[in-house]
Amino acid sequence: MAPVFAHGALRLYLLALLESGPKHGYELMRALSERFGGTYSPSAGTIYPRLGKLEQEGLVATRAEGRRTNYSITPAGLQELDSRRNELAGVEEDISASVRRLADTLRQDIRANMRGLRADLAATAEAARSTVRAAGRAAGAAAGTAAEATSGSGGAPRYSPEGDRRLREAEMLVQSFRDDIRIELRRHAGRRPVTPVTLETVKTVLDQARISIRNSLAD
Repeated sequence: MAPVFAHGALRLYLLALLESGPKHGYELMRALSERFGGTYSPSAGTIYPRLGKLEQEGLVATRAEGRRTNYSITPAGLQELDSRRNELAGVEEDISASVRRLADTLRQDIRANMRGLRADLAATAEAARSTVRAAGRAAGAAAGTAAEATSGSGGAPRYSPEGDRRLREAEMLVQSFRDDIRIELRRHAGRRPVTPVTLETVKTVLDQARISIRNSLAD
């Protein structure tokens, strides 16, 4: 993949981010990730050496706050930034081009990955339906007798106690799945932004699961 930033561009962009006020390293990484719409997330090994170089040059000052180090732009840093406004505008244009390029690459990867994922989910769902149908045929005679006893002659069908239990169990499984995934998503978001790939994967998997479950209920 082509470099996201040209030589020296990230250094200049960090000064631009600090112009709005002091920030610690994680805030700068998050701001960069958000600027790229989640298509690019810089690592600590990319950001901190450049911040250290800016500090050595007197363009950035640091202040410790607990376990974090806050970075702020110095008067010399502002002068450097002001003298390179035209260059900064070019960096912004390059970032926009990089976002489009990275988004196109992600879309291609997502389409390829989702085709394989859909096929795997469809095969798994079909195997599950086949297993359920086989079990249903084995218990067909007993189930038929129970259905006649609970429906009565001409009356509205009623759930059997066993059916009620299975319904509650199915509902609890759905609720547990929902709660577990929400927890995992929030943990992930606490560490780094949710990317388009993650969002598209969640949407595709849930859509396929919904289709598979509906097909099973329609059998």
